[in-house]
Amino acid sequence: MSVLVPLLIGVVYVLLSSLIPEPHRRPFNAIMVAGAGAAYLSGGGLGVGEVLFTSVMALVAYRGLTSWRFIGLGWLLHTAWDVVHHLRGEPILPFDHGSSFGCAICDPVIALWCLAGGPSFGTMTGWLRQSVWIGRRIRTR
Repeated sequence: MSVLVPLLIGVVYVLLSSLIPEPHRRPFNAIMVAGAGAAYLSGGGLGVGEVLFTSVMALVAYRGLTSWRFIGLGWLLHTAWDVVHHLRGEPILPFDHGSSFGCAICDPVIALWCLAGGPSFGTMTGWLRQSVWIGRRIRTR
């Protein structure tokens, strides 16, 4: 359950975000990754490291305004930061000890979608239909 729910949250985020029409989808996701970069700022427990990480994420998010790769990179950087916080016992939500672990599971799902170019829901369903069709074709041979 501690892995399934974060995976589901990542998938739901991707599905909902993919419904945002371009050209607004990428800037929206750049803003979201910037916000994720500041998530630990008010109590993350790593002192000046929190400010430095937030600064790096702000730069990555700024570059993400014109590049899906930078947004994906930002989510992967946040994943690493989640792991550090989980191992230190400084969760993103102070009342939920496993919250940083869950975030570290959720973020790569979003990162993969971003690294794929943040495709629309229609494009993703087309890929799914095509892969299912190819799978059926291979099995029937």
